[in-house]
Amino acid sequence: MNYFSSDFKLGILGGGQLGKMLLYETRKFDIYTLVLDPSNEAPCKIACNEFFQGDLMDFDTVYQFGKKTDVLTIEIENVNIDALEQLEKEGKTVYPSAKTLKTIQNKAKQKLFYVDNNIPTADFTRFAYPDEMLTAIKNESLSFPFVWKSARFGYDGQGVKVIKTYSDLEGLPKAECIAEKMIPFKNELAVIVSRDPKGNVKTYPVVEMEFHPEANQVEYVICPARIDENVAKKAQLVALKVSQAYQHIGLLAVEMFQTQNDEILVNEVAPRPHNSGHYSIEASYTNQFEQHIRAILGLPLGATESKVAGIMVNLVGAEDYTGPVVYKNIEKIMDMEGVTPHIYGKRETRPFRKMGHVTIVNPNVNEARKTAELVKKSIKVIAEN
Repeated sequence: MNYFSSDFKLGILGGGQLGKMLLYETRKFDIYTLVLDPSNEAPCKIACNEFFQGDLMDFDTVYQFGKKTDVLTIEIENVNIDALEQLEKEGKTVYPSAKTLKTIQNKAKQKLFYVDNNIPTADFTRFAYPDEMLTAIKNESLSFPFVWKSARFGYDGQGVKVIKTYSDLEGLPKAECIAEKMIPFKNELAVIVSRDPKGNVKTYPVVEMEFHPEANQVEYVICPARIDENVAKKAQLVALKVSQAYQHIGLLAVEMFQTQNDEILVNEVAPRPHNSGHYSIEASYTNQFEQHIRAILGLPLGATESKVAGIMVNLVGAEDYTGPVVYKNIEKIMDMEGVTPHIYGKRETRPFRKMGHVTIVNPNVNEARKTAELVKKSIKVIAEN
């Protein structure tokens, strides 16, 4: 099939920043795109060929949108699976598949999938609702501290909470959840795997992630991860095992813990471009967004090696600001060598909302990390007075 400067139509479910960055690549290749998103102010709206506003969880909306496309992909997991299954039955190409998404959408199912496929992961217990956790604690089958995770609709640090006391259980959503054993880890790592319809696979280098302690959002992504080579190889092998088990098409970001004993445990996955791969836009031979397009269209997978060390700094809304966004001191960071800001196109800021990211490249990862610290201290995402 001719994808370039043709009548071929690629559909993207979700119009956020990940979709916007996918569209950089489709525009480069002149691939015709349609985007569906609930917000009329979605970042994708300015860059796609056709924009449709609608509920991603509504069967008819997703189904009718999908019928307009030749290949359908996602930039967010929370979409109507029944509609995708129906489209597949009618011969539409959907990547990742409805089957893959169905498992990944639900964290409880995702964890059980790892157990069934002998993939190392932290011990956990599944609960229909949080009150069951109280019973488990009283029966001493569950003990503090542990990590509570909502089975559905967790995103960007939402739906995850460390539970240390009974008071931490107050106000949790009354829905299916898991209680996960706290892992005393050395590092949080991630590996992005790309896989095409023929089963060809490539992995990106292992990255190291540093998280904000309150917002549970990634603050820094560091590539290459500053870990022993044997640990890095182990992490890539685990990621490949996860990829093989899911049989996904496109990208799969595999988030992992490196334990104190240098074991690798899978935390969770995302079947799409991911925050942990943003560094690749400047640092890699083939960035993750182009690679996703290549994979889902069955085009040759690009080289995943890095040209230089890369670090990504998330730009999130400052805690005390809500309103029209101002990127304070952005000129200051643009004056730093190897620094590139990416602004997502969200006009309104609020505490911890993802508003953009900054990539820092340098031949030396430690020098890049120093610059990243300066970037973090300099730029502030605030609101107009």
